[in-house]
Amino acid sequence: MKNREKRLQKVRDFLTKSSYDAIIIPSGDPHFGEYVQSHYACREWLTGFAGSAGTVVVTRTSAALWIDSRYFTEAEQRLAGSSIELMKMRLPGTPSITEWLKDMLAKDSVVAIDSNLFSVNEYNEFKKELTPLKVKLIKDPFTELWIERPSISFGPASVRGLEITGLTTVQKLNLVCNRLNLKGKFLYILSTCDDIAWMCNIRGEDVPYNPLLISYGAFTDEKFYLFCSENAVTDELSSHLSESGVEVSSYKDFHQFVADFPIEYQRVSPAGKISAELYSNAVSKGAQFTPDTIAGGVVAYVKAVKNEVEIAGFRRAMHNDAIAWVKFWMFLEEKILQDKLTLTERELALKMMEIRGENQDYRGESFSPIVAYGESASLPHYSTFTGEERSICREGFLLVDTGAQYLYGTTDTTRTFVMGDLTKEQIRDYTLVLKGMINLSMAHFPAGTRGASLDILARGAVCTAGKLYTHGTGHGIGHNLCVHEGPQSIRMEDNPVAIEPGMVLSNEPAVYEEGRYGIRVENTILCTKWEENRFGTFYRFETLTLVPVDISAIDKSLLGSDALEWINRYHARVYNELSPSLNEKERVWLAGKCLHID
Repeated sequence: MKNREKRLQKVRDFLTKSSYDAIIIPSGDPHFGEYVQSHYACREWLTGFAGSAGTVVVTRTSAALWIDSRYFTEAEQRLAGSSIELMKMRLPGTPSITEWLKDMLAKDSVVAIDSNLFSVNEYNEFKKELTPLKVKLIKDPFTELWIERPSISFGPASVRGLEITGLTTVQKLNLVCNRLNLKGKFLYILSTCDDIAWMCNIRGEDVPYNPLLISYGAFTDEKFYLFCSENAVTDELSSHLSESGVEVSSYKDFHQFVADFPIEYQRVSPAGKISAELYSNAVSKGAQFTPDTIAGGVVAYVKAVKNEVEIAGFRRAMHNDAIAWVKFWMFLEEKILQDKLTLTERELALKMMEIRGENQDYRGESFSPIVAYGESASLPHYSTFTGEERSICREGFLLVDTGAQYLYGTTDTTRTFVMGDLTKEQIRDYTLVLKGMINLSMAHFPAGTRGASLDILARGAVCTAGKLYTHGTGHGIGHNLCVHEGPQSIRMEDNPVAIEPGMVLSNEPAVYEEGRYGIRVENTILCTKWEENRFGTFYRFETLTLVPVDISAIDKSLLGSDALEWINRYHARVYNELSPSLNEKERVWLAGKCLHID
C-alpha cells in the first residue's frame, strides 16, 4: 500500500514538473497485443492490479482505474484501501475516462499520453472527446519514474515449415495484396507481432503465452520487410527469410525506415494498429497515409480464415490436448477419492502443464491457466497463480479453463467438474450453460451472418433462468499464435465481420454467482460450408474439441431432446477418436465418461 501511494506521488511530481494536469496509462505496448512484457506493465506497477486489460488515469490530486466486467471483483480486492477509485465500465453511472477528466480538470488543462502506446485512432478520439482540454503526446515517462524497471528482452525466433503453415510468405503476400486491392504504390505498415509472425512463417519467445517475437513489419506488393532484434536471427531463420524474399533490419530502425521510404509510396495501416508516434514521424517527413478500412486490418482478416493445412493442425492439436485432459481428469478423481489428501488450485494447474509437457510438440500454455474452485470460479478471469492457495473440497464445482500451444495449433477448453453435492440451482445453471454451448454448436446460418446474430443461441439458454454473463460468447483463435484473435467474434455487441468458413472460434457460455460459484463450458468450433441452393449459401460449425463433458450434473428435462442427442453423438465421437491413443485403463475410464444418456 505504501509503495503504491509513493509511486502515485512520483507520477504527480512528474505532472507538476512537466506542467501537465493528468496522464492516461494503458495496459499495452507499441504492438497492441493482449500480453506484454513486464517492461510495459506500468499500470500494474502503479496500481497493483495485474489483469490483462485496464486503464489508469492520474491527475495531480486524484486517480481512477477503468476495468471491464471480467475483473470487477479482482480489482476491488486489489484496490481495497487505496486512493485509486475503481471505475466499472459499461455499468450505469460509471463515467468514461473523458467524462471523468472533463469533470475533474479546468478547461485549459493538459492531458499527457505516451505517443508509443496509443494508436492514431485513440489519439484522435481523445482529442475530440476531451475538448476543450488539450492532449499532449509525450515520450515514455516511466523510463525515469520506474527505477528498477525490467528491460525489454529479445529471444531467438524459429521457423514453421510449409507442412505446418500451408502457404509460403510469397503466397501469403499475394493473398493479402489481392484482398487489399490498392491502386498505385504503397507501403503497408504492421505493428502487430502476430500478423508479422504469420506472414513470415516464424514464431518467437518474447511475449507471454503467445509464440511471438517483438518485431515490426512492412510490405509492398513485391517485398516484405522485417524489423527485429539481432538476437532473433539464427542461421536457420536467416536462411528461411532469405529464401522467402524477406529483408531483415534492426528493430530500432523501423520508425526511420517508415519516415524515409520513398515519398511516392502511400503509407497504409489500420488506424487502430499504428502508434501516434510512428504516424506523426512519417507525416512530418511528408508521407501520406491511407487507412486500411478492412476490419482488423487486411493481414488479420486473411489470417483469420485458416487454410486446410492449418485446420488439420488444429485437429491434431485438439487430439493431443484431449489426451492430456483425460489424464488430468483421471488424476483429479483419483486424488479426490483420497479423503485425507489436500489439492490446491495451483497444484492442479501445474499438473495439467506437466501432463501436456509429455507431448514433444507442446510449447507452453496459450494463456494463464484458470483453475478455480467454488467462489473463485465466480471471477471470469480468476488468476490461479496470483491468488491465495485455495484447496479443493468434495462439494460444488471446479472450473478449469486452460489452453496450450502446439507447433501446429492452439487450444482453449473449459470444463466445469462436479466435486460433490450440488443444489437444484447449480444443476439448473450447469444444464443451461451446457445447453447454450450445444445450441450454438448446432447452428446453421446464411453467408454474411455476424457473430452478434448468433450470440443469443448460446446466451439465450442462460437468460431463461433470468441470468446473464457479460463477456463474449466466442473469440477467434490463432494457429499457434494468439489464443484471442480477431477480427471475428460472437458477442452481444455488433461486430461488422461476418463469420466465414475457415474461421476458428471459441464457444463459451457461462453463469457466475458472485461469492458462490461459476460455471463455464467451452469448446472450439470451426465454421464450415454446409449447403448451397436457390436460397443462397449456408454455413454451420464443426466442433474441434475432443474433451468429454461432465454429464453428472445434467437435468435431462431442461437440456431437451435435440441437445441430448448432440451430447450423445459428441461423446461417441470423442471415444472413437481418442481411444486408440489411450491405454486400457484410460479407455475404460473414458467409456464411463462417454456413456449414452437415455
